[in-house]
Amino acid sequence: MTYSVLILPGLYNSGEGHWQTVWEAIMPNARRVMQKDWDKPDRHDWVAMLDAAIAAADGPVVLAAHSMGCALTAWWASQHHQAAHGSKVLGALLVAPPDVEREDFPAFITGFSPMPRAPLPFPAIVAASSDDPWCELSRARAWAANWSAGFYDIGPRGHINGDSGLGDWPEGREWLGMLARR
Repeated sequence: MTYSVLILPGLYNSGEGHWQTVWEAIMPNARRVMQKDWDKPDRHDWVAMLDAAIAAADGPVVLAAHSMGCALTAWWASQHHQAAHGSKVLGALLVAPPDVEREDFPAFITGFSPMPRAPLPFPAIVAASSDDPWCELSRARAWAANWSAGFYDIGPRGHINGDSGLGDWPEGREWLGMLARR
């Protein structure tokens, strides 16, 4: 089956060395969903951009989300999954979801708290790190359960970003492929 991978970065976008940037470069079917403001995420704006990207897709899509991209995915699903184009989403790989509800979460990120907890209307996998500074493993595991998603603890990999040394992250690409085949 032919499908597109929509890359959903988090705060500040994903730079050089980040697995999302590598995937975009090596996967011909991948494209980044651009946001109006990477430095001050606003839920309404970000959800509108994702919704437009899904609606504009020529066929089915798999979402590859990192950090705030995970919160974005949960919010999009809670608001738009019943739209006609909602059925295009085959699944979502949700990597390093941030704890948007913690007290010290940056105040300039607006509208993402509380994190939606309803089961996602498509298959999903949550991948989390045991030493992520933005989310405790138990919290990520609980969200995976809420979302009826699979859960993988990938060990101590920080925020699973460019500093994590994952390169093209074959394991993540394998999970993405599993979601596309469901």
